[in-house]
Parts: sequence; structure tokens; C-alpha cells
Amino acid sequence: MTDASISSLPEYFRYRVNRDLRVVGAWFAEKWRNSWLFKIAAVLAGLFIVLWVALFVWLASDLPDAESLVDYETPLPTVVRGIDGEIVHSYARERRVQLQYPDFPEMLVGAYLSAEDKTFFSHGGVDFTGTANAVVDYATKYGSGDRAVGGSTITQQLAKILLLGDEYSVTRKLKEMILASRIEGVLSKEEILELYLNEIPLGRRSFGVQAASRAYFDKDVGDLELHEMAFLAILPKAPERYGRKGQEDAAIERRDFVLQQMEENGYITEAQRAEAAAKPLGLVTQRSQRSVDAGYFLEEVRRQLIDQFGETAEDGENSVYAGGLWVRTSLDPELQEAARKALRAGLMRYHGSRGWTGPIATIDVSEGNWAGQLASSYLGIRYEDWRVGVVTQRSGSSATIGFSNGNEAPLTGLPNALKAGDVIAVKPSGNGFAVASVPGVSGGFLAEAVQTGRVLAMQGGFDHRLSDFNRATQAERQPGSTIKPFVYAAGLNYGLTPASEVPDKEFCVWQGARLGNKCFSNFGGSRGGGVYPMRFGLEQSRNLMTVHIASEAGIENVVDTFKAVEIGDHPAFLSSALGAGDTTVERMVNAYAALANHGRLHTPTVIDYVQDRHGKVIWRADKRRCQGCSMPEWDGNPMPRLGPMGREAMDPRTAFQVVHMLEGVVTRGTATRLRDLELPLFGKTGTTTGPTNAWFVGGTPEIVAGVYLGYDQPRNLGGYVQGGNTAAPIFKQFVQETRERWHDEPAVAPPGIRMVRIDRRTGKRVFDGWPTDDPKAAVIWEAFKPDTEPSRSTRQDEIAAKRDEILELIRAGREGRLGMGEGNTNQPSNFVEEQGGIY
Repeated sequence: MTDASISSLPEYFRYRVNRDLRVVGAWFAEKWRNSWLFKIAAVLAGLFIVLWVALFVWLASDLPDAESLVDYETPLPTVVRGIDGEIVHSYARERRVQLQYPDFPEMLVGAYLSAEDKTFFSHGGVDFTGTANAVVDYATKYGSGDRAVGGSTITQQLAKILLLGDEYSVTRKLKEMILASRIEGVLSKEEILELYLNEIPLGRRSFGVQAASRAYFDKDVGDLELHEMAFLAILPKAPERYGRKGQEDAAIERRDFVLQQMEENGYITEAQRAEAAAKPLGLVTQRSQRSVDAGYFLEEVRRQLIDQFGETAEDGENSVYAGGLWVRTSLDPELQEAARKALRAGLMRYHGSRGWTGPIATIDVSEGNWAGQLASSYLGIRYEDWRVGVVTQRSGSSATIGFSNGNEAPLTGLPNALKAGDVIAVKPSGNGFAVASVPGVSGGFLAEAVQTGRVLAMQGGFDHRLSDFNRATQAERQPGSTIKPFVYAAGLNYGLTPASEVPDKEFCVWQGARLGNKCFSNFGGSRGGGVYPMRFGLEQSRNLMTVHIASEAGIENVVDTFKAVEIGDHPAFLSSALGAGDTTVERMVNAYAALANHGRLHTPTVIDYVQDRHGKVIWRADKRRCQGCSMPEWDGNPMPRLGPMGREAMDPRTAFQVVHMLEGVVTRGTATRLRDLELPLFGKTGTTTGPTNAWFVGGTPEIVAGVYLGYDQPRNLGGYVQGGNTAAPIFKQFVQETRERWHDEPAVAPPGIRMVRIDRRTGKRVFDGWPTDDPKAAVIWEAFKPDTEPSRSTRQDEIAAKRDEILELIRAGREGRLGMGEGNTNQPSNFVEEQGGIY
């Protein structure tokens, strides 16, 4: 066959390949027969190829799949927003912010390319010239302990960061080169740069240029100046070095080198380089505050998120510290700040001049590393200008205080018990600091939206940096008289009315032959006396009347009422009606919110909804469905509406009656100090035996809040302490701080309520007089269920009148006055009063 006889192109190529192979084969056979040197060279070349293939297979056999980077998602912190949608916090162990490639300024990209990989857009993952230089550098430094630098392209660095780790070895470098070539085959250059600029570690616990921009300059990347961009570009070489104090000269030298490279690569002009090089580093030592001071609230959110989604990436794609969640909470920053201030003021007011309460913690200062120990304790305080420090030495009347940054200062105002190693709070005084006393007493505060159950503010102690125990949700305390409204609710459900007469007298109950009688009496053993309308007992917090009501309704029904509103599972003892069981501020506030919400009980929530990193809602608190809300066009029917939230835990009429009586607690009862707020407030004070706890819970038809004050290990607060003079002022300050948020609309009665004029002192119905604005007015409006309102004269009135009439007849017979014509003796002398009186 000849070249001319071939008719098609494929046949021609087959012909040429066969012919050339025969020629090469013949040449190789001839050389093999005639030359020993050729034989040796051929064998060595074959061995080299076999070894190279084996090495490649060995290195590549366990490499990660570069395809995984196509769907790779950067581990991102969880961002928390408040009720208004503004960012209030983030849960992060590393600083990370993910941007897309167009978000990076062009000049910032140029800075990184000039500093790290100026041939990035032209190589295939490996820069062989740079690799050769790195080999030479490695050879010269071999055995010295110094680490060779250079040779890694941006693609290789990405392979190391995301897939290989930071092992320092030749094999890791070879794997890096293989993997970089594979990455270039699955990702575009822009995608590689995007991953790199989002993932590169840059010091100060920041990963990616956006996080580093905030960490070093407190700016977003779009706001950086040229010299700041150049500084960020030097960090990959030594991320924990150039940002440290004392390294300014080295950082400026390296920064100016990057600026010079940017000029040579055409990214900037000479004038721009010179202007940027003349500027200082401008690093910030402290970032601006980006988090609302709501540690107890935010810790509750974090705990619930971890329970729902897990903590780390190993727990799932939506974990708290890697999933990049966006969380909308019910946190109201304004109300939260007011709650924090009010509770702290109440604690400080009670603490008064009680003196130093002891150290916050203790550390060992003998080793000299007290600053590191203090920093790692994460103890702190944000109250006025106070700080937390450790006593580094104490000698008689002199001492020094040290802080986590290593600074020390003189300390004055020394308690006798103060010693070296004590971690304490201090406040500025002269040229040093004075000992400050954190109150030993504590407490909890929580505010909730009535209609939704959303927790608006939560303060679980003086400062969450000192103790993360949340006394608003975790502290089980006796509620005292704040539980009485639910005893009265049980009474209203089982036949009583707000005008029912209840004895304020000693109550005894037979407990069996072994225990005998159990008698309830007033403080000091007084047996009380008199009979009063039910309202009076709640307004004045009468214990004996409460016990009588609990007995009348049945204590089992009372504790069932507690369960229904989720106060707690209390034993069926009469003492439970006086608040002897345990509950939390959160549960009490939620139960009072149910009263204001016509008996509908919500589950209190701190999270409204959670979105994943792509914006998809993956959890929401409000699980109601709206049928027809997504119709493409109106079908002419009424607008679809969501159903009611929560569940009905109490008769709406009963709930309103209780709220109506609780308004009297503020108007003329145990919480009158709140009256000058001039709001339609309802609420109840509470003081437990000792007293060990002081409570107030109450609010308006829109917001309910509750607070208690007491020691973590319950002990006597002092005989003068009551809910009205200790807890109610905390609530009052909270309202005063946020007065514009509180509306004047009174509670609206539900269907089935009749408002009737009654005499406040007797509970009898009034037909002539009218209620006034005077809090002590005799005539008031009272809420009744149908057919329960008092008549003009009650059956009891008639019985009492008949009894008096009979007694009068007996007395008259004894005195011989019968039949003497004294006029109309058939009418008793107190006829007008016994017939209901004239009003």
C-alpha cells in the first residue's frame, strides 16, 4: 500500500500509525541488540515511568473528591434578628461572612492576586516556576527547622484549606498539586476566588476577607481604602503575626511590598501607591458594639436552637455554629434595655448599704499568669463604668487590681475579707479603682405580648457575664399571693361571683385522727373577722378569704386550674392556694397573659421563625395555616383569616372577671403605687413566708410583665419587704422607661359579661348611684356572668331580716310591749338598710 492508494482520511491515519510504529520498533530492536548503554537507559526510563505512575496512583488514591467543592457551603455562624428585623447578635466561634464574587472590590482582588498568585488567571492550578523556586527554598532550608515558603497558587491554597489540612510535608505538597489541577477542572476561576476569599484564615478568629475587614478595621470590604486592602492581602502569609502589637513595622513593610506589586501588575498607579504607602496601618483594637445587651434572652434562643438543629456541622446542615441560620426573634431591644435597667435598679436599691458581698470567683495568682486565667474565665460586667478584675496582691490597706489585658492599678475601699486571687467588680476612683459590690440578692424579669405569647424582654439576673443561670425561666420559686387570682378564678367557675360574701375568719380543716385540725389564721395568729365581697379579698390579698374560697371551690379544682394555665403541678393542699408550690416567672407571666387574653393560653416563645442560609423558612412558632391566602385571584368570597392562636384554658368570662378585680389591686389594693402611671393596669403583688421572695405580675391587655426578687439560696429578705414596696417599683420603672409603648385602651369584656353597679363594700346591687373616678368610690362597675348579678335584696338579706324581726318580737314580748299600739311595729327599725338601702 502506498500513500496515493489511500482513499479516506481514517485509513490514512491508520496507515501512518502502523508504519511509524514499525519503524520505531525496528529502531528500538536494533539499538537494544547493539548497545549496552541503550539497554541500561531504557530499563531506567521504564522503571522511572512505573515508579511515577505508582506514586501518582498512591497519592491520588485517597484524595478528596474535587467535585465536592461544586456544592460546598461555607460554615457560617447563626445571625439573630430582633422583633424589628435588625441584627442583634450572632452565634459564632469563628468570624465568618460569606460574599459572592461580585461583592469583592476589584482592587481587593488585585491585592490578593499580587500578593499570592499573579499568574492565577493563566495557570491550570499549578505554577511550575513558583514550584521550582519553592523546591530550591526547601532544599536550602532542609534541616534548619525553618519552613519553606512560596510555590502554592491560590488554587493549591484552597485545596489545602478545604480538603487537605495544614500538614507540612512533600507528599502533602504533591497531593495539593494533583488536587489543584482537579479543582481547576470543576470550578471556574471566579468560583475558585470566591471560595478562597471567603475561607482564607486571616487572624483574630476571622475567616474570609469580609470577616477580617470587620475584625481589623471595623468596616465592610466595600468601605475599605487601598492601604487597608493591601494590609488584608499580607495576612495569608502570617495571619497571627502582622495584626499584633509590636509588629507594626513588619506589617507596613510587607503592605508596601504588596502595593508595589499592585503597581507593577497594573492594578494601581504610582500616585495611588505612594498615597497608600504614606498612611498608617489604622488597625482597630476594639470593634463597635453590634449586639444588644440581652444575654439571658439570647442564651435561651441559643439553647432552643441547639435542641432543634444541633450545635456543630456534624449535627446537620442547619447547625447553630455552621449552618448559617437567620433567626427572627421576639426580642424588643427597647423593652429589653428597660427591663435590664429596672431589675438592676431594684436589686441595687434593695442592696443599699449592705456592703461587700464577696468575690465573684477566685483564681490562683501565684503562677503569674493571672491575666490569661481572667481572660479565659469570660467573666465581665456591663454596668455604668464598672469592670471585672482580679486582686493581684493585698498587703494591709493597700492592694492592686489586674485586668485581662495585663494592666494593673491601685485598689481602694478594701473589705477586710478581700485577698489576692479574688475576682471582683471595681469602679474608677481617683487614679485607680475602688471595690464595687454586686448585689447578693437576685431576681428575674420577663415581659410577654398578650395576644401572641411572644417574649419581648427577659432579664435573668444582674448580669449574664457574671452568672448564666436564668432566673426568669430556670429559678423555681414560691409565687406567694400572685397565685391567688387563679384561686379566685376557680371560685368563679364553681358558683361564686365577685360580689359573693366571703368570711375573713380563721379556717380549720380536719386532717384525720393523727394530724387533727389544721387551722389557717392571719399573720401573728389573728383569727381575722368579718365578711367581705370576694373582690375585697383579692384587692387586699386576704389570706383567710382565699383559703375559704379554695375550700368552697374545692382544692382539687383549684390545683386543676393551676395546671390548666400551666403554672405547675401543685399538691392538692390548701397551702397551695396561698402560693406554697414552686413555679417560674415565665410560667406566671404566661398565666397572667392568658387572663388578659380572655382565657386563651399560649406557649411562650422567643423565636418567631428560622430560615436556612438560602432564606427558606425551616421552622416557625406560629403553625397556623391560612386556607386560601395564596389564591392567584380573588374568588369573591370573604377574605380568608387565620384562626385563633393558643388554646382556651379558662372560661373567657371568668378570665375577664379576674382581670376586672385585679384592676382594683392597682386602684386601691396592694399595688396602689402604680396608680399614678394612669394606665388600665391590672396585677397582683406577692410576698412569701419569711419573706424570701417579693413578686409582682401584671400589665395591660397588650403587655404583661412579671418580676421577683430573692436570694438564690432562699433566706429572709427582711421584715419590711413586700411585693408592693420591693417588686412593684421594678415593674413601675419598666413602664416609665417605655411609657410611649403602653396604650390607654382598657380591657374589653367578652360576650356573656354584664356590667352591673354595686356597692363596693357590701357587694349589693345599686340602682341609683353611679361610679366615679374616685378610687375609693362606694359605687363601682362589677362584671357578672348572666343571671349571677345580685338582686336588690338577696335571700341572705331576707333571712337576716326575718331573724331580726323574730328577735324583736321576742324582746317585745319580754318587755310587755306587744299589743300596746306602738304604731307600725311590723317593720324593723333598720327596714331601709335591710331592704338594700337607698343609694
